[in-house]
Amino acid sequence: EVQLVESGGGLVQPGGSLRLSCAASGFTFSSYYMNWVRQAPGKGLEWISNISRGGGLTNYADSVKGRFTISRDNAENTLYLQMNSLKPEDTAVYFCTLAGGNPVGQGTQVTVSS
Repeated sequence: EVQLVESGGGLVQPGGSLRLSCAASGFTFSSYYMNWVRQAPGKGLEWISNISRGGGLTNYADSVKGRFTISRDNAENTLYLQMNSLKPEDTAVYFCTLAGGNPVGQGTQVTVSS
């Protein structure tokens, strides 16, 4: 059974930083592209970034490009999202997913507010 457990969210002021983690289990983590997606209050899921199996290729939505960095540690079966220069519009629940998959975890809440 695929398990993805997100953590690292919290309340941060505009301009601040957070690092999200996603602990994966139940599948061969290194064999899959992985995504970060988010859901803002009252809105649908928004894809924000993905990373290739080995971590050498990354892609970002325009809304986060230059501010967020996705990475992975295949030895630890963990996906990361470093978020810098956070804005109030980044407020959302953040999920990690397998490429092409839907969220299976609870996500982690990120709130950007002064």
